[in-house]
Amino acid sequence: MAEEIIEIISRRKPSLYSNAALILVFAALLILAWQWLNTRQRFNEVENSLSQKLEHYQTLNQQSLALAKKAEERSIQANARTIVLEQKLAESRDQQDVLQTLYNQLAENREASALSEVEQLLSIANQQLQLAGNVKSALLAMQAADKRLEPLKLPRAIQLRETLAVEIENLRKLPQIDITSMSMQLEKLAALCATLPLISERQPTLNANATQINLHKPTQLNAIQKIALPIWNDIKNLVTVERIDHPEPPLLAADHEFYLRENLKLRLLTARIALLQHDEASYITDLNTVSVWLNQYFDTKHPNAIQAFKLLKKLSSNNISIELPQLTESMAAVNRYKQSLEKSD
Repeated sequence: MAEEIIEIISRRKPSLYSNAALILVFAALLILAWQWLNTRQRFNEVENSLSQKLEHYQTLNQQSLALAKKAEERSIQANARTIVLEQKLAESRDQQDVLQTLYNQLAENREASALSEVEQLLSIANQQLQLAGNVKSALLAMQAADKRLEPLKLPRAIQLRETLAVEIENLRKLPQIDITSMSMQLEKLAALCATLPLISERQPTLNANATQINLHKPTQLNAIQKIALPIWNDIKNLVTVERIDHPEPPLLAADHEFYLRENLKLRLLTARIALLQHDEASYITDLNTVSVWLNQYFDTKHPNAIQAFKLLKKLSSNNISIELPQLTESMAAVNRYKQSLEKSD
């Protein structure tokens, strides 16, 4: 194109203005060509940059897709694990509900069992008080009942323990009487009475000073006296005279003696029953009757009789009159406890 323009100019004689215009046109064309080339180069650079960035973005996109795929796989695994955990959690909750139910049933059975044992111990304590009058055994039974309720931390169990504590304190305030020792002493007294001889069977005491002649001087006796002295001693022993300050003792037949000894045993037995029942009037009456019979029918100088009178005096001096409690408050508290358990069921 430039060659054509030069050819045209050479054919004509251009004027000054036309030459200037041509120069301007040529310069403009050069500028345009440079700008086109520059723009083209920039477009290529931009295209290359865009291509690189696109490739980078594609690489990143592929990595993102890979990560997304991995994340999706992990999400699927996590969902599967979540489902398994939810199932296990549901099973665990079911098992926990079953265990809670079993625990509640066990707790109720444990409470009912403890209450049954407490009721039995209170019954034993009441029997020891009313039938045997044994305060110590009753107190031990009450303390065992309180110990059995100790593991139960329930309000009603605590209320029952408070009632038991009041009854236990009342038993501790009672005067201590050794019923067992006194009962053993009564048995010993009965055994002694069985061995006592009757007063009619007592052998009279010989006066040794009166029945003896001075035998330490045989040289002073003649032959007649030596022969007569043994005969005289035998004659004196045939009859014995003894002074008795009391009236003539009654003579008892064999069957009457048997009934007398049996009545003594019966009196001592009723004294033991009165001791267990804390019936002081009957107790003292029986002991006084035994004392009278011993003085009236038996040899009071016999060693066993002396020991028997000592036991009678010791037993008669004991005060056995005690007002024993009935444990009604504790039994009523146990009944209320049982009713509350039945209502809760």
